[in-house]
Amino acid sequence: MQLDAIAVEAGVRLVCLATAGSTNKEARIRARQGEPAPLWITAQSQTEGRGRMNRRWASPPGNLYASLLLREPSPPEHAPELAFVTALAVRDAIAAEAPQLAAQLAFKWPNDVLLAEAKCAGILIEGEVEPSRSVSVVIGIGINCASHPPDAAYPATDLAVHGADLGPAQLFKRLSAAMCRRLTQWDGGGGYAAILDDWLGAARGIGEQITVRNGRGEKHGRFVGLDRSGRLVLELSGGGIEKISVGDVFPFDLRGDRRVPSRQIE
Repeated sequence: MQLDAIAVEAGVRLVCLATAGSTNKEARIRARQGEPAPLWITAQSQTEGRGRMNRRWASPPGNLYASLLLREPSPPEHAPELAFVTALAVRDAIAAEAPQLAAQLAFKWPNDVLLAEAKCAGILIEGEVEPSRSVSVVIGIGINCASHPPDAAYPATDLAVHGADLGPAQLFKRLSAAMCRRLTQWDGGGGYAAILDDWLGAARGIGEQITVRNGRGEKHGRFVGLDRSGRLVLELSGGGIEKISVGDVFPFDLRGDRRVPSRQIE
């Protein structure tokens, strides 16, 4: 693994591991130990890979597993915006290395990247207050380069299935540069409006009937858009509007693209 020159010039560091429990866990340990940031941790495989809601993330060799440690990247209330920043960087990196796939890349709220309607990448963001009282944020990224789980809750795929012979090292180098560019655009939250507009421009399911599931049950309705804080705005089937902060979206109608123009809710 190597950093792009853009990342090196920005002072980003890199630690490459053969195997890790999870790159997020390794990054959190190093943050508590006072390791300087920004710092990427990569691993060829993970034994305890996980995604949102503590779901297991299958982590065999051949895919990209990486976490970026940031320290005090923004005021705390802006930290959740990093999910949109990161999704854009992941899409940028894949599209740059496999331009033939660019038109098939889209976003699934809140933190998945889709390729031809199936999940090819996921993002897990974790933050904590360190003993020094500074706030660290770890951005975990998993990208299916060569394989994907056959039994995922939402249909999954990988880049190789779609003809992209793209190894994790090649993709990571591009990703390290893309993250620098998108973090600069975000500017600790100051550029969030532009980030959100870019994300909405490639969002899957706007205008469609969806189900949102979380620990409190299910909600059914039409995916209207996102509000300024990134919450999903759902037009309920029984009437009314609900803004949802946490949940999983299932499924979009894959028989036809019935999207309406994306819009942000005031």
